Amino acid sequence: MAWFILVIAGLFEVGWAIGLKYTHGFTRLWPSVWTVIAIIISMGLLGIAARHLPIGTAYAVWTGIGAIGAVIVGILLLGEPVSAARIGCLVLIVSGIVGLKIVTPATPKAQPPATTGP
Repeated sequence: MAWFILVIAGLFEVGWAIGLKYTHGFTRLWPSVWTVIAIIISMGLLGIAARHLPIGTAYAVWTGIGAIGAVIVGILLLGEPVSAARIGCLVLIVSGIVGLKIVTPATPKAQPPATTGP
């Protein structure tokens, strides 16, 4: 379930990354509102997923999904350029995400953050 939540968080990251383009530097009200809502949802879901996954893995996968999605949406909707080099880089990101999924244990031991002081 944590992986599913993480994928949804990544999709919301794509939404807010693309939303930034439409906010025009947060000068347009409704695109800015929807972008901020997507940021909050994305971060919140990342936090939930990170309860059950190592934070390094969760964060890397989350940013990877966001990067891949932003590039693909940019190409499809915003007319950004397509090149073999860009596609090759996307393949590398996907392979990294798949690799992290394969080597990450299903349920890591929960380790609370270290505390200092009395």
